[in-house]
Amino acid sequence: MSPETPSTSDSPAVPDVLAPARLGPVNLRNRIIKAATYEALSYRSRVTEELIEFHRRYAAGGVGMTTVAYCAVAPEGRTDRHQLLWEAGAAPGMRKLTEAVHGEGAAISAQIGHGGPVANPKGNGMPALSPSRQFHLTTLSFAQEATHDDIGRIVRAHADAARMAADTGFDAVEIHLGHNYLASSFLSPKINHRTDGYGGSLKNRARFAREITRAVREAVGDRIAVLAKLNMDDGVPGGIWLDEAIPVAQWLEEDGCLDALELTAGSSLLNPMYLFKGDAPLKEFAAVMPQPVKLGVQLFGKQKLRSYPYRDAYLLEDARQIRAAIKMPMVLLGGITDKPVMDRAMAEGFEFVAMARALLREPDLVNRIQQDEATPSLCIHCNKCMPASFTGTRCVLVEGTSPRGDHWGQTVVS
Repeated sequence: MSPETPSTSDSPAVPDVLAPARLGPVNLRNRIIKAATYEALSYRSRVTEELIEFHRRYAAGGVGMTTVAYCAVAPEGRTDRHQLLWEAGAAPGMRKLTEAVHGEGAAISAQIGHGGPVANPKGNGMPALSPSRQFHLTTLSFAQEATHDDIGRIVRAHADAARMAADTGFDAVEIHLGHNYLASSFLSPKINHRTDGYGGSLKNRARFAREITRAVREAVGDRIAVLAKLNMDDGVPGGIWLDEAIPVAQWLEEDGCLDALELTAGSSLLNPMYLFKGDAPLKEFAAVMPQPVKLGVQLFGKQKLRSYPYRDAYLLEDARQIRAAIKMPMVLLGGITDKPVMDRAMAEGFEFVAMARALLREPDLVNRIQQDEATPSLCIHCNKCMPASFTGTRCVLVEGTSPRGDHWGQTVVS
């Protein structure tokens, strides 16, 4: 059991976010997780030295676990043609990545999933998949309807990915059930118009996600921890919202396949800024986009990339409602910036917190909070790290960081 802060009432003791904790079969040195942020540092679907260094820095900076994003389970599921892909040739690099993180005393998780309608058909050289035929404004192409064979193949691919993650030293996998990637798009009544056993009622729309989590657990047993990242709200009219997210979370708990549930929001397909809150850097997004997408961002960016007010712990209000409905461990994401916010999450009944932008600005933030709990975050939530993810994810305000150089891609680990 992890040390806990004594309680002065009859309520349960509040966990100390900086003390060791247990996540399924894994021991973590604290309850702080580096959230998945697409790194854009893999090359030809392989680990690079730059990707290893990216995660080693967060491990050295004090997080309990860092999350590698986004690792596609099938070639057509990549949102970037260079994205990590679970295949045999990637294993040596994955092993070196996990060894580097373990060498700094942290655990490491792999986010696994299928991009579905968010995938890049032109870069992948194959059609994207969706629950129903779907036009993708970003790629100006249609995603084709997933067949039953596709569904079965992708479920098995998640299991194979999880097995490979365990074999290459990962301590956990995080199943991506959010942001209207494939499993999330099945959950969405706005995107899923099927009339078979995977469409219509919420239970049918949740079937694919549940089949994935069961297959993953069966593949890894108790070798590693299994988490899922679930949308509470797509941020679009007609999408999934809390009234449906709550029963989905309850079914996932009943299935008994998860060690923890991380909650998220927004649609990478339909409303990408809804998750992040803060400024929408339209000029920076336009600068990294190819034509005709660049022109579309310049003309219609304010409608597609909306700004939302930022506040610390901005997903807490909705996440609290799911927290009240289930008992499994939960991870609070969204506006986790400093120790008081982390303590608030613990007091609200969450067992872990996940940080992203604050750590991009300061990879050693957790170590400094350990030394001085009053340490503030320097992140200003400008969100310029988002368009930077097309050339190598980083905080653009930190001196010495730069896009991928001319020699990027020459350091693939094999």
